[in-house]
Amino acid sequence: MKREKAKLITSIGGQALMEGIMMRGPKKTTVAVRKSDGIIELEEIKPLDWARKYKILRIPIVRGIVNLIDSLVTGNKALMLSADKALEGEEVPEEEMSKFDLWLDKHFGDKVVNVIMVVSMIFAIVFCIGVFFYVPTLLFHLLSSVFPFLTEGMIWRSAFEGIIRIILFLIYMSLCTLNKDVKRVFQYHGAEHKTIFCYEYGLELNVENVRKQSRFHPRCGTSFIVLMLIVGILIGLFIPFTDVLLRSTVKFLLLPVTVGIGYELIKICGKHDNIITRIIAAPGVWMQHITTKEPQDDMIEVAIEAMKDVIPENGEDIIR
Repeated sequence: MKREKAKLITSIGGQALMEGIMMRGPKKTTVAVRKSDGIIELEEIKPLDWARKYKILRIPIVRGIVNLIDSLVTGNKALMLSADKALEGEEVPEEEMSKFDLWLDKHFGDKVVNVIMVVSMIFAIVFCIGVFFYVPTLLFHLLSSVFPFLTEGMIWRSAFEGIIRIILFLIYMSLCTLNKDVKRVFQYHGAEHKTIFCYEYGLELNVENVRKQSRFHPRCGTSFIVLMLIVGILIGLFIPFTDVLLRSTVKFLLLPVTVGIGYELIKICGKHDNIITRIIAAPGVWMQHITTKEPQDDMIEVAIEAMKDVIPENGEDIIR
């Protein structure tokens, strides 16, 4: 369904969770989760809001880094909360639990899910640093030993490393869709986008109206990651080092710059709709074909409840 222009652009954004959605408005951040008994429960959480508290943290580039940290911390808090609520009341018989499961239950009890999530997140961060920073540089080093002409300029090196990172990210996200639980999260992701679009077009927030909307939104975190990968290619052109470990380390240390530039680009794409912003947003929007799925009606209901709870009465969320 084509539209010429949205009636408004909101600053409200969200995140898909386990059987729920977090919506973040200018004054309030709400987690909505459908519990095992079918009831949708809402709970407000407090983000860091460093940029709101300290004016110096709102300057371009810096605000991108600050907002990413805020999003990671708040998002992790919301994810753990959703896991607690979604699994509330569900118990696994002891005879079906492994010795490791019993040990976790004995030492951590109800917090076992949170512990697993924290450990998984730490592992994921270490894994991502290795895969996305070291492996592409190592692969180019091995390839250039076979084809020496590749070492004649930084363009080949940076382009190769960037393309490998994008391919690895594409493979990783595609594999994630094979897991039924992750697929449900991606469906909630689609519900989040559709609900925001419905609100931006000034339509009544109901299942019928939301279902008609696109699930591909320019302000999506997926688009942000893809933009960071592309910006990383350009930054790589200015890194003169060829040693695998040194080059990988420098690229990692320049990550805040990459984040800052990527944030400014995604902010521009979210605020303006023209041929230039569509070109910039296109790779990220395409990637959303993987990270968002068409939601079920009950998922849309959760997104609507979360959205309604964070919309301010004074229209403060509207980007002028």
